This record gives sequence, C-alpha cells and structure tokens, in this order.
Amino acid sequence: MEGLLKCIKERIAMLKKAIAKAEKESGSFPEGRLRVSRNGKQVRYYQVLKKSDTIGEYIKKANMTLVGKLAQKDYHERFLKDAYVELNRLEKVFALLSCENADLTFDNLSEERRRLAVPYIATEEMFTETWLAKPFRTNPYMPEAKIYDTRRGEKVRSKSEAILADMFYDLGIPYRYEEMVQLRSGKKAYPDFTLLNTKTREEVYFEHFGLLDDEDYRGEALRKLEEYRRSGIFSGRNLMFSYETEGIPLDIKGIREMIKIIFK
Repeated sequence: MEGLLKCIKERIAMLKKAIAKAEKESGSFPEGRLRVSRNGKQVRYYQVLKKSDTIGEYIKKANMTLVGKLAQKDYHERFLKDAYVELNRLEKVFALLSCENADLTFDNLSEERRRLAVPYIATEEMFTETWLAKPFRTNPYMPEAKIYDTRRGEKVRSKSEAILADMFYDLGIPYRYEEMVQLRSGKKAYPDFTLLNTKTREEVYFEHFGLLDDEDYRGEALRKLEEYRRSGIFSGRNLMFSYETEGIPLDIKGIREMIKIIFK
C-alpha cells in the first residue's frame, strides 16, 4: 500500500507542477480558436473569432506561428480541465487510502492483539524478516577468497564490496551477498548483491565492476550485462552497478546518494 500511496503522491505533485506551468500561460494566447480542414494530403488552418462562425479566416503558411499558438491554446484549455478533474480525484483517493486500507487493520490493533494475531498481509517488517531468513544458494567459487569483513558479520571478496555492504547496512537496505540467479539461458549468475526494496517489495541486483582497467575483465563484465539483459535484468529496471579503475576510485558518496533516492 505504501508503494501505491507513493505513486499517487508523486502523480499529484507532477499534476500540480504542470497545472502551475499551464496557468502561467493563461491570457497569453491570441483570440479565437483553430479550425483544421483536411482535403486529401492538403491541410488548411483557420482562425475562428466568433461562435457563430463555422468557417473562420484562412491562415497563410507564412503565419504558422499563429497556428501553433492557437493549437497550444486549445490544448491548454483541455489540459487544465482534465488535469483539475484528475487532481481532485487523486487527492480524494490519497486521503481515503491514507486513513482506510487493509494494511492498517493490523497496525491499528493493540500491541497485545498484534502479538496474538497473524496478519493476512505481511507488514513491511515481517516481509523483510522473512526475506532475510529465506535460505539461498551462494557462489561456490573460491570461498577462501572471501577475506574482507562487513559490519553485518559476513565476509566478502574485496574491500570495495565490504564498503558497499556496510553502506547498505547503514542505510537499512536488506541484502544478500552473491545469491544465485537462474538466467533464461540456463546459466547461473551470482550478482554481488541482491537488494530488497522494502517499499515495493521488489528485488534489485547490484554489481560492482572493480577491475575495468583489465581488458579481459572488462569483456567479461560486458558479457555478463548482456546475459542479464536477455533475462530481463537491466539498468533502469532492476539492475544497478558501480565501477572503479586505477584512475577512477569507487565514488561511495555518489553511490550512497543514488541509493537513497531510489530506495527512499
């Protein structure tokens, strides 16, 4: 429900911004309305000044600026009408769902009753606990190479991965390290991290490419990204990645800000 409320809230904010932009243009348009006449491939434009006029005055091709302004005026009026209707409906829905939804039924129980009852819709905390407790297959390759400690008490393969793991931990983002993912090709992949977006309850894969100076490593990284894409795992949807080279260190501050925005 929180994800739905967030989407509605973002849409409301977008509408208000667009309405404010449109309102600034009110009163700046030319008189009348645009009439468009099409005869085969030929299109003619007319400026209609009176309601009783069904034809209007022909607008020459040299005055296409007027045509554009009249077209914008028509869109402007229609947009504001529809936008205000949508905004009014969304604000009512948001207010209603904020105080009445099935998720709140369990939350509104007394502490004693919550300890006794089992919710039909898992709370965010319960869902996260279940996700973290679920066993998973991890990367069997060279477990002895995991020598860097994390604050959560596990070992990872590189110093950069330890820094990333600690960042996820500090931000309260649940993660699994090197969980096996079955790709559509039949191959198995082991993303460095599988993150849980607790708001949307979706998994996001995170890869760190730490040796991009090496040509073979770079080629393998690109092949991995291509395999992911073919399996529906790609940047902008459910894949994030960081990188570093000898001359470009890991930008942990920038990554932290990016993660906070995406997982807010």
